[in-house]
Amino acid sequence: MLPESFHWGWFLGALVLMAVPAGDLLHQRAHVHERKPALPDAFDRSRPCSHLKVASECLSLSTEKRLQFVDVTDLLTRCVRRWGIADGLVCVQSRHTTAAVVVNENEPLLLEDMRATLERVAPRDRQYAHDDLTLRADPAPDENRNGDAHCKALLLSPAVTLTVVHGKIELGPWQRVFLVELDGPRPRSLVVLAFGAAAGAGP
Repeated sequence: MLPESFHWGWFLGALVLMAVPAGDLLHQRAHVHERKPALPDAFDRSRPCSHLKVASECLSLSTEKRLQFVDVTDLLTRCVRRWGIADGLVCVQSRHTTAAVVVNENEPLLLEDMRATLERVAPRDRQYAHDDLTLRADPAPDENRNGDAHCKALLLSPAVTLTVVHGKIELGPWQRVFLVELDGPRPRSLVVLAFGAAAGAGP
């Protein structure tokens, strides 16, 4: 008579494990971990490389409006080309809490729509506790009344990471990279870092 706690599934599983050599189990487990996701042919360019490269730069620019979309795609492209990154990743990051980085389409009417959307979500003429400097401890002497800009920044990203294939940033036909100024005009800086296989590096 088997006890009520007896579990046939566990019993049969134990029998299977006893029947399979330990070496075969290790081989099966390793095989599972080695599986790679299927990629489109255009991206199936795996090739050995012994030379990895990392490069970075801080880019400075000045914005001209309080809320502005500044297309920085060409700046990033020049960085990747100058550094000689053939295949890898490039990351661009804003160093500010009221400036963001996004990927979208550079179409004038769309940019106006996006500006209007941000203004509707966090209007500049609304009262923000952040802007009452009498309530804050040690505000900067040149502190802006920019509570709305900080709230707009919550909806966006401070950085984006993009793939580089054969020395080219893999953007879609309508994609561009923007610095989004939310509290301009003022000087801004972006950190760009790329790493990957160096152009011309062999196995």
